[in-house]
Amino acid sequence: MTPVADWGETQRRLTSDVSVLVGADAGKYPSGNSLVVRGDGESVIIDPSVTVVANGGAPVPVDAVIISHSHEDHMAGNGLFADARLHIHDEDLPGARSLDGLMEVYGLTGAAREDFADQIVEEFHYAPRPDAEGFVDGHVWDLGRVQVEAVHLPGHTRGHSGFRISGGVFFLSDIDLTGFGPYYGDVWSDLDDFERSLVQVREEEADFYVTYHHKGVIEGRDEFVALIDAFHAVIPRRHAAMLEFLAEPRSIDDMVEHRFVYRPHVQHVFAESVERRCAAMHVQRMLVQGDADEVEPGRFRAR
Repeated sequence: MTPVADWGETQRRLTSDVSVLVGADAGKYPSGNSLVVRGDGESVIIDPSVTVVANGGAPVPVDAVIISHSHEDHMAGNGLFADARLHIHDEDLPGARSLDGLMEVYGLTGAAREDFADQIVEEFHYAPRPDAEGFVDGHVWDLGRVQVEAVHLPGHTRGHSGFRISGGVFFLSDIDLTGFGPYYGDVWSDLDDFERSLVQVREEEADFYVTYHHKGVIEGRDEFVALIDAFHAVIPRRHAAMLEFLAEPRSIDDMVEHRFVYRPHVQHVFAESVERRCAAMHVQRMLVQGDADEVEPGRFRAR
């Protein structure tokens, strides 16, 4: 049997079938806001957080765990619910099945890879699930009276997915609508895919939109549209800042040192690699669109 825990007031009921298990500090990283969906036949948990692990389980027995994507904070409870089936998009299966597979998602190398792998195990309770089952866009889990439908929204990772839940709930996962903006700094991230996903998900009609971090529950479409438009606008703002920086010939190393994603004071094992990948993706977009030229090998200037 999967563990059952008392969540008290930290369980926010959205409908008779769907509850948000609010993570520590309102779902701020390293925690997050997990969802529990109760059906007549089965119950599932989506993205069990470190707070779920700390609390010792979900408020109901869990038949299946559904993971939105292969990132450490979304899979903290994979080992806690070892007796439950585990589902993740086909494209992100390697990250759930083994630690080496997860590290490939990030693309870290050397000491940074080793340090972060240790952190994932010690602080995020990573447990490999070689039994993890894949799903594809449009897959439906019929729980009896309530359905959960997978909506593939790649860009953050290759398999990143949201979930459309009957009763008017949409789980956005790491389309988290924060002022930080979209995160696309891993090897398995893609800027163009992320923008397409933002355009796609903007059309979703729901009573409640739930983000894994920060915003939590957004009630009503009007607020959601305002938030997602502001979130999307971070991408062209970053791009414009990079173009301005390239008024003089600069290298990717120069862009990494300047920082366009994280503030200079942020110290994190993958901050440099995120800056490098983001800069490279934006520079490639500039070259394709004719906004910049490679004026000498490895040095770029805006037109």
